[in-house]
Amino acid sequence: MTGFDWPVLMRAGIHGLGLSPREFWRLTPAELRLMLGEGGGVVPLARSRLDELLKAYPDAEGGKNDESI
Repeated sequence: MTGFDWPVLMRAGIHGLGLSPREFWRLTPAELRLMLGEGGGVVPLARSRLDELLKAYPDAEGGKNDESI
């Protein structure tokens, strides 16, 4: 079979990504694959990596960003 497995893709998009049916059907297959972390060769940022970055580069005192950046 060379077609799309729509039930699997719908489950991944609607339940996995939290898309509404309207949002799901407006995506191209390439956009959906990218959102699911397929293709493109770049792994999506995981929560653990985000936590590492937040620890390494905390917000400035008082919650303001460093304006020199």
